[in-house]
Amino acid sequence: MTGLRLMLAALAMTAAAPVWAETTAPVAVTDTVAEGLSQRLFPMLSALGRLPGLDTRARAARIAACGDGPACVVEATMWSDQDRAAVAAAVARLGKAGVRQNADLSVTAGVDQELEALNVVLRVYGLGLPGRYPKIDGPVFAADTPFFADSVKVAIDTARAASQARPDTIAASVRLAVALLDANDATAATRFDPLDQRENARAQAVAARTNWSAYRYSLLIVPGVGPEDSATVLSPRSKLHALLAAQRYRQGLAPFILVSGSAVHPRGTRFVEAVEIRRALIERYGIPADHVILEPYARHTTTNLRNATRRMVALGIPLDRPTLIVTDAEQSKYIESATFTDRNRAELGYLPGAVGRRLSVYDLEFRPSRLSLRQDPRDPLDP
Repeated sequence: MTGLRLMLAALAMTAAAPVWAETTAPVAVTDTVAEGLSQRLFPMLSALGRLPGLDTRARAARIAACGDGPACVVEATMWSDQDRAAVAAAVARLGKAGVRQNADLSVTAGVDQELEALNVVLRVYGLGLPGRYPKIDGPVFAADTPFFADSVKVAIDTARAASQARPDTIAASVRLAVALLDANDATAATRFDPLDQRENARAQAVAARTNWSAYRYSLLIVPGVGPEDSATVLSPRSKLHALLAAQRYRQGLAPFILVSGSAVHPRGTRFVEAVEIRRALIERYGIPADHVILEPYARHTTTNLRNATRRMVALGIPLDRPTLIVTDAEQSKYIESATFTDRNRAELGYLPGAVGRRLSVYDLEFRPSRLSLRQDPRDPLDP
């Protein structure tokens, strides 16, 4: 027995140490949701990281003076006009090195737009102030409830636990904005990524071998219209849009149907307009799945057209040919109106394309514009 005991003791002494160990040092982990949102909403700021030559001492003192007050921390984290001017100067000294440009915007303008977008997220999801579309977007809890205050506190804790960046830095601001969006499940901007490697992969393959000159239009653009109750999967108007699109496709007007629309109406719905219209086209009308392009991000008629252009560029569909917008008579008339033109200029800053001839009460020609490739994180659910 003595020999057995000695052997067991020797084995115990040489046994490997446990894989866990008590430590106060944070362990770096990769959060795919946070990383995806950071890159989607703030690609330029994320590339800058800790911007060399940027003096943030005043910001650091402002944030430190807040202690643990969540509303104070959020407000102090916002980028003031003075802060943004300092960033612009630092970016100008840095030049374009290591910074991805936002379409036709200058690097300085693109960076400032992302700083403005940070402020939008902090105001709406951190302070509870109304955003541009308060009826369909915004925090889960009302700003005057303890639940809202607690969600903000936890978002601050999450951001600080996830990043070792000082609270006054650009990197820390990005992480806080992302944590606030995540706390409110406002992560729609990356819900379907990578969209064109999954849902649209087969359509992309067909587009690569399509003879565009054989068709009058390169694309049928079909905007969704959401129902006003959470139980309805597909609104009557969207059902009409699907029928009209199926008819035009069978007529041979275009090789593809692009369906556009996110989960918008009513607020909190789980049904994505584009997904459900696509399902109707395939299941009800027998349209080939690889000829239906999914655009599941647009939340407004303005971005239906903007995002359609983005998908065209991503899938290799030419922009030098007209497309056809197929929708109900009321929305079609609205798209043609001066009111819609003014809204595009006010909300997007440009026209996503040129509206052309009217073929019927349901059909409008449309020529997309490359200006639609500008990313705009000031609308964080669909930049």
